[in-house]
Formats: sequence, structure tokens, C-alpha cells
Amino acid sequence: MSYCAFVQHKGKGTVHEHYHDHEYGFPLHSDNELFARLVLEINQAGLSWETILKKKDNFFEAFDHFDIDKVARYTEKKKERLLQDAGIIRNRLKVEATIDNAKKIKVIQKEFGSFKNWLDHHHPKTKEEWVKIFKVTFRFTGGEIVNEFLMSTGYLPGAHAEDCPVYKKVMKMKPKWAGVR
Repeated sequence: MSYCAFVQHKGKGTVHEHYHDHEYGFPLHSDNELFARLVLEINQAGLSWETILKKKDNFFEAFDHFDIDKVARYTEKKKERLLQDAGIIRNRLKVEATIDNAKKIKVIQKEFGSFKNWLDHHHPKTKEEWVKIFKVTFRFTGGEIVNEFLMSTGYLPGAHAEDCPVYKKVMKMKPKWAGVR
């Protein structure tokens, strides 16, 4: 069996290996986990994924462990504190998108019961269809961000090569609809 080329390239024992083996492509079930992944993907834009993985714990701390209810209630004072936090990406557009997207997820939760139900309701879609839905629903969600968010959470295929040892593990965890394209 081979390992996915990305981890082979980045090297065993790196933050990439742990993410690849335990998170990437694995289905997420809680709205806060899904929100966290979306925010991390948004923050990766223009940066390396390694930077985000190294700052991941700081993001969880700074954003109240991505508790959607809390983030949706952030004030201007909290936003300014986040913009001074060297442990995260201090980009005003990304911080504002995080807060606005939490508010949008709250609306989705009222209509669909959960963010996950909303994603499941729209599945399956092509990448292009997903991008259109995300662009009208959320802020700072271009094609690559949407693609990586959906691939990293199991909604789009391609997270692992079929001969990667993690591929079978992920496939066993996916819900029945995951095989539908």
C-alpha cells in the first residue's frame, strides 16, 4: 500500500501526517466541528495548510472552540481582540467572515435542524454546484475553499488515494449516501 503523495512529499512525523491519518476526509457530525473546519479552510486562503495546522489549537482557543452560538454573538470589542491575537491569522475579512458565517449557520439550523442536515440535504452535488450554493450562503467561500472544506469532510471525493491505508478507514465511516455522486 502507498501513502497519499502529499504526505509522502511533506514527510512522515509532520503535522500533515497526523491531519491526514486522523482528520482529512473523515466525516464530521457536529455543527461546531463542521464550522471549525470551514473557518480553518477560509483562513488557509493565501497561506500554507501547515501554517493553519500549527495554529489550529490557537484558533480553537480564540474562537471559543468554534461554538457557533458564541461566535454568532461576538461584539466589535471581541473582533478587535481577535485582530490583535498573534496566535491566529489576523485578517479582518477572515475574522468578519467567521462571525457572519456563524450567524448564517444559526439561520440554517433554524430551517434544517443543523448545518450537517443542510449539507446532507444538498448532497450530492458537483463541486461547481456546491460553490454556487456556498457563495450565496456564506462569506469568503471561493472554489478552492469550498472544495477543500467538502473534500476534508467527506462530501466530495478525493481526500485519499484508493491505495492509501487511510482510504478504507474513511470509507467505512462514511454514511450510505457518500457513495452517491
